[in-house]
Amino acid sequence: MIRPATPDDVPAIIHMIRELAEYEKALDQVETTEEQLREALFGPAPAVFCHIATDGDGGVAGFALWFVTYSTWLGRHGIHLEDLFVHPGHRGAGHGKQLLIELARVCVERGYGRFEWSVLDWNTPSIEFYRALGAEPLDEWDMYRLTGSALEKLAATESPR
Repeated sequence: MIRPATPDDVPAIIHMIRELAEYEKALDQVETTEEQLREALFGPAPAVFCHIATDGDGGVAGFALWFVTYSTWLGRHGIHLEDLFVHPGHRGAGHGKQLLIELARVCVERGYGRFEWSVLDWNTPSIEFYRALGAEPLDEWDMYRLTGSALEKLAATESPR
């Protein structure tokens, strides 16, 4: 079953974020706290959303955390999938596919024009899974990121007048 996350799911989501980061060899980069995630998902102005996959007993099997984007070319919103994770013991049972189906439905129901995400270039099992669903890589695009001191330095740069 796929359902929207509730505040009670936050500890499980944090645990899965850490498991995903460990798999991606980046556990040391996780700074998110339960309080931060609870505020982001359930505060007065949520800007991120989460769906939960449950197992037959109602336990959390996986999650998909996403946010709304906007395409100036399409003139419509879209969804960016930030994280998709299914516990290793639940993989192969269709939970990941069901999470993606649910987000595709959200896109279609809301008239959104895109459903996008990033995947590490070495993550062959995920790449094969996404391609089997019909997803295509954006070979012409490279992702860039500003964080930490580089972000602070740019923000402190005085704009020319």
